[in-house]
Amino acid sequence: MEARRKKTSLRTRVGTGGLAAAALAAGTFGAVSASASTPERAGTAAQAAASTAVADRNTHQTRHLTVDAATRAAQAALKAAREDGQRVTVAVVDRNGNTIAVLRGDGAGPQSYESAERKAYTAVSWNAPTSDLVKRLESTPTLKDIPGTLFLGGGVPVAADGAPIAGIGVAGAPSGALDEEYARAGAAAVAPR
Repeated sequence: MEARRKKTSLRTRVGTGGLAAAALAAGTFGAVSASASTPERAGTAAQAAASTAVADRNTHQTRHLTVDAATRAAQAALKAAREDGQRVTVAVVDRNGNTIAVLRGDGAGPQSYESAERKAYTAVSWNAPTSDLVKRLESTPTLKDIPGTLFLGGGVPVAADGAPIAGIGVAGAPSGALDEEYARAGAAAVAPR
């Protein structure tokens, strides 16, 4: 008998193992299929829905401009400045103040790059045009000490349903009012409808 066991072919052993695996899989599939139609399964779906509701209370979603929209906004602002013969830099930041796009116009000064980014950051941070924020400095002069901000005209927020989703900053024109006019042209190009 011992000799006979040793002579069991590899083919027989693989075949027997395959049949055992198939039987085990069929039993597992049957158990899973059977449990899918039981009332307990419906309770699991309700628990999942309740879990989602709890997660929704503990999280929130924000909207952001896409790279394409940010690029369109920057191009629209740069075009408005060019039409006025102004050499500016345009920056677009997302809701979190991260830079999405920057276009430095031909001949724009080297300081305009950082200024445009900081104006965009300031506008989105307070969801207000930077020209309005300049007025707040009279009552709260320490606002200007917040890192990354610049309280000069030329930054505007882009909002959706009242919440800021981006900021556009323009720098390089002879006045903050002109910079802001161009930033508004950029915002108008991507304003949610």
